[in-house]
Amino acid sequence: MNFPDDLKYTKDHEWIKLEGNTATIGITDFAQRELGDIVFVDIDSEGKTLGANDIFGTVEAVKTVSDLFLPVAGTVDEINGDLEGNPESVNQDPYGNGWMIKMTVENTADVEALMDAAAYKEMVGE
Repeated sequence: MNFPDDLKYTKDHEWIKLEGNTATIGITDFAQRELGDIVFVDIDSEGKTLGANDIFGTVEAVKTVSDLFLPVAGTVDEINGDLEGNPESVNQDPYGNGWMIKMTVENTADVEALMDAAAYKEMVGE
């Protein structure tokens, strides 16, 4: 399994990559494997300001639907429109083409408080 060192991770299996005060967010390789084949991604939070741990959308796999939780507070600026026609991108490339949203982070220090790759890897038992 892949756990890139340049990302931060949440207990809910989201990853976040911070560049300035803009963050890209998706679900981890572990999460997509646990879910199985992803058939639909539903995110309708563009333009909304949300708090940390608020639900920003859902991901639907063949057998289940899971909520997506925002790792830190901020405003959702962009949704990955490619997922509408290609939800399988999340399975194929969760840290690349399978990203879900871009957001402006309210407090960038909050990102530093999240798990690094080693802590996340330990949490999932890898």
